[in-house]
Amino acid sequence: MGELILVRHGETAWSQSGQHTSHTDLPLTERGESEARSLAPLLSDRRIGLTLVSPMARARRTAELAGLDGLRATPDLREWDYGGYEGITTAEISRTRPGWDLWTDGTVPGPEGRPGESPADVGHRADRVLTEALDGLRSGDDVALVSHGHFLRVLTARYLGLAPAAGALFQLATGTVSRLGTEHDRPVITAWNLALPESVQRAAREKENAA
Repeated sequence: MGELILVRHGETAWSQSGQHTSHTDLPLTERGESEARSLAPLLSDRRIGLTLVSPMARARRTAELAGLDGLRATPDLREWDYGGYEGITTAEISRTRPGWDLWTDGTVPGPEGRPGESPADVGHRADRVLTEALDGLRSGDDVALVSHGHFLRVLTARYLGLAPAAGALFQLATGTVSRLGTEHDRPVITAWNLALPESVQRAAREKENAA
């Protein structure tokens, strides 16, 4: 049986600044594009039979630069709907809501069409994605999920049989590959936050800029 390959998109201006980003469709930064390209060697030896991608441009661009093809846009893979906290940092939220914790408190409603989500809401979406992805693993090939930091952390918690809020335990960096598999038929994390060293990525960026 294959594994679930989790790919978090590369850096954007808001992931760098710590601003919550769900529906705002920001492009990758130069560093983010470099991060995405550097994932290709980490994926090249995997036999990926299905690639599900968030509909956001930053996720699709990451998948393309990482060498993934046959992309299937999956709305349930979008990031946590931050509602009224879109574009705001945790430090800014805490000034008016001391002790706020996304993982237990969720968000507040934003503009029309942006109601925000609770951890349970995101968990329900993750469960739907897992149902589709685990079915795809029956072929024996891997299934790649290209998505966002908070959502993939909730999905990991749900895969392990934990509550959505347990995603708080799984820090996930931009432009990384992680893997979920099994050991003795028990769901486990088989790799986490894989990336080429920053020095290698920086050298590649310098080479591209000099070309």
